[in-house]
Amino acid sequence: MKTIVIFRKWKDGGDIIALMPEVPSDTRGFYCESYQHIGQHCGADYRGCIAASVPAKPREYRDLARELRRLGYTLDIRTRASRLAYQRRLAALA
Repeated sequence: MKTIVIFRKWKDGGDIIALMPEVPSDTRGFYCESYQHIGQHCGADYRGCIAASVPAKPREYRDLARELRRLGYTLDIRTRASRLAYQRRLAALA
């Protein structure tokens, strides 16, 4: 199964974050799963992360994508989440 991933670069510091908008990180679906080199898996407020970051370029997220693939993810890399991402995140909890 493919996981939709959006790679972003923090405006503060420039680190890369991978957001998985359809994967819930909490029991209520408020937060999506995210991943960074430092800290690794963590819950993330999708909209807040988008506001605090800019799109990452392929050369910037290459290493993080490689790390996620080594962990077993099959990536479907996108530039933004669809409007249905939140509903799909909630449905994943059921």
